[in-house]
Amino acid sequence: MLTIFDPVERTPQSCDGVSRRNFLKIGGLGAAGLTLPGLLSMEAQAGIRKSNKSVIMIYLVGGPPHQDLFDLKPHAPSDYAGPLRPISTNVPGTQICELLPRMARMMDKFTVIRSLSDSQSGHDAIQCFTGRTRQGLKPTGGWPQLGSAVEKLQGGRTKATPAFVSLCYPCTHGPYNEPGPGFLGPALNGFQPLGGTRRDMVLNGITTDRLGDRKALLSSLDRFRRDSDGSGQMSGLDTFAQQAMGVLTSSALADALDLSKEDPRVVERYGTGDTKKFIDGNGAPRVPQSFLAARRLVEAGARVVTVNYSKWDWHGGPNNSIFKREREDFPIFDKAISALVEDLHQRGLDKDVSVLVWGEFGRTPKISNKTGRDHWPRVACALLAGGGMKTGQVIGATDRLGGEPVDRPVRFQEVFATLYHNLGIDPTHATIPDLHGRPQYLVDPGIKPMRELI
Repeated sequence: MLTIFDPVERTPQSCDGVSRRNFLKIGGLGAAGLTLPGLLSMEAQAGIRKSNKSVIMIYLVGGPPHQDLFDLKPHAPSDYAGPLRPISTNVPGTQICELLPRMARMMDKFTVIRSLSDSQSGHDAIQCFTGRTRQGLKPTGGWPQLGSAVEKLQGGRTKATPAFVSLCYPCTHGPYNEPGPGFLGPALNGFQPLGGTRRDMVLNGITTDRLGDRKALLSSLDRFRRDSDGSGQMSGLDTFAQQAMGVLTSSALADALDLSKEDPRVVERYGTGDTKKFIDGNGAPRVPQSFLAARRLVEAGARVVTVNYSKWDWHGGPNNSIFKREREDFPIFDKAISALVEDLHQRGLDKDVSVLVWGEFGRTPKISNKTGRDHWPRVACALLAGGGMKTGQVIGATDRLGGEPVDRPVRFQEVFATLYHNLGIDPTHATIPDLHGRPQYLVDPGIKPMRELI
């Protein structure tokens, strides 16, 4: 079985290095014995279509503080405004946080939504990945996340790169994790080269610590190909197993994940982060390189790439942790997201690749001496770029304290409808059959793509 060894855990090999049982489970998705060959077979039966559009979704785990990022209120009382100041951007009349100078210089390439109005009240990744909450009626199996739905409807852009790749690190706190494929089943789960699936992708002794070693990685893949072909097992695999082998050993996928192939000056522009330590024990690692890997994956043919980034559930009073964390984290995020969007424009991808950044809710207008900015579902923010969307604008507005939307309330599903539209999918008509064969719409009745963006 082609597995990427975790540096802590080791999987014993058979005497010849590749057992037939493991060999036939290439790319196992860890659910009910379903394998990547089976996934590819199901995709072929579905009669999937092709397009060149893609989405990078970045989930800010825990809920970012909208009043301190993109909707500052400098004239509010100090226990609402906080210590951070707004700065002007290259879009007249638009201001953002002083700790985001790179974004400010290229704000014409971004759109900020300041009025997301229907956030859930508790920590849960589900709304950011599906557009829906856990309340209300839902089909058996639950709603599929964006990447799973897109893979079902459109399939992969190439045979060598999965349509849906998840770069989300698994969190120890369950609600922060991706909700999964829902009623579409595990065949349409995201390909996870950095998560649990890495145990099913061992590159003949290459550990995750050494994936950055280009020479060792290519040597391992070449040796796997030679060993497999020499044993005669390749000829015994059916079409979809051979296609699965192509996915897992293709230079396109390996190259996309191998950041040593990127110009070091580009890597430096994204910045560095902690690839091992989970923030506060239950968030996601703060890994700006994930943004670069996402860009490389869509260039290699991925249609949807999801990323979870850092931990934004900051508590503690103004003299404790919240503003200290903002001063640490905002500049790192500023550097990474600016590098990503700048790269998309430089590479001519800004019309095809949509970028979305958001979290599960906003933060309280008033700063508590005990909890800082607490959870606040009444209003939240989102950041968009690329996808051929109209950028250089702010959508919606909040009151003078940043606590309630007062202009153009936006629903999560409107953003999803816009992403589907950008991908070439009509969200008002496209449906996916659930477990009972009933067609399910991608968004609720009446939800349309945002007119301000398309």
